[in-house]
Amino acid sequence: MVKKRIGILTYHFSENFGALMQAYGLRQWLINQGHNAEFVNYHPRYVEEGGDFEQIFKPALFRRNLKIAYLRLSTFQRRLFGSRLQAEQFETFRRHVLGVTGPRLESQTEVEAFFASPEGRFDILVCGSDQIWNPSAQKGLDAVYFLAMSDAAGARRIAYAPSFGKASLDPSFDTEVRNYLSGMHGLSVREQSGVDIVRRITGREAVSVPDPTILLGDFSSLLKTAEAVPAGHVFCYALRTGDGIREVAEIVAQSTGAPIASPYNVHRRWREIGQTVYPSPAGWVAMIAESSFVVTNSFHGTVLSILLNKPFLTVGLPGAKGGLNERVRNLLQQLDLMDRFVEAGDRDACPGVWGKRLTGRGCRYDLEKYRGPDENTCPRRSNNKRLSCSHQINLLSDLT
Repeated sequence: MVKKRIGILTYHFSENFGALMQAYGLRQWLINQGHNAEFVNYHPRYVEEGGDFEQIFKPALFRRNLKIAYLRLSTFQRRLFGSRLQAEQFETFRRHVLGVTGPRLESQTEVEAFFASPEGRFDILVCGSDQIWNPSAQKGLDAVYFLAMSDAAGARRIAYAPSFGKASLDPSFDTEVRNYLSGMHGLSVREQSGVDIVRRITGREAVSVPDPTILLGDFSSLLKTAEAVPAGHVFCYALRTGDGIREVAEIVAQSTGAPIASPYNVHRRWREIGQTVYPSPAGWVAMIAESSFVVTNSFHGTVLSILLNKPFLTVGLPGAKGGLNERVRNLLQQLDLMDRFVEAGDRDACPGVWGKRLTGRGCRYDLEKYRGPDENTCPRRSNNKRLSCSHQINLLSDLT
């Protein structure tokens, strides 16, 4: 295999443990294949920071500007009252583990200027993973995350496991998606619903591939770098809301007699669940590894529980956020683990589900169902032959 220089565009900058783990997984896997992989330091202000207001007196843009105002206020509040320790831990991880270098690029114009410079010449550009194709209220879709921009080196363009974040996409985005994907050389998505969306809009057959955390699979090297963490706790990793997951975590803690530990979340707007801890990104993985049980409403919290063979329950996001459950449902269905999924706050279901954990098949998970050939779940190529999941996991090496 010829060593290639590969540029990755994803949410490598996010103050989110799962986002950093998927970024780490993809880069480390590419490095393990013998390539030189690095992140293009595209960090647009609209993600997490809100960005710029647009025609604030135009009623049609009220929702967009309201979301921008909320994110800008949250960013200001976070910088004033957030954990300085964790902010430093995240930045250290980005610089020394992810290898992020160079100035921050905030716009498509700046990205294109970087690609036109000697430092920005890549053999291959990869977009993914994470919800980079999920349109935001403040921006909509971003052409950069579809690799739909000028590239002076003419790099090969590959989408590896990006997610639309939901089961369907508003048809108002169809024209943009069709145009953005027209120049993609290798096209894959993370969920089967993404395959359906791409097919509906473009007529192309995308491939459903594992999240980069599953692609890498082995986090032992990262665990060796983690700080010392407690053991035997119920690890409660909540994103977006504490509704529903709190009740489930408390039931599990009562059943096991173990204390609840929850990692600090800069975006938390709910009362803490158990004791708040402040792990580094590597320490977050260690907190899962050393736990007696994991309760999470996060996709990557679920994935790491599976990879580290921990007993776990995944709690569905409630109400309007329920559409985001598509990602984790897709994963659990493919692994025949839907019995680990509990609806938000379903106290009646918890005892029955919990009772199966230690008396049933335990917590050794068969990832070969996801990685290996499966004639029933793997999609077909255009020639109507089944494309095995083991081939899917090698998509990047096949295309490089």
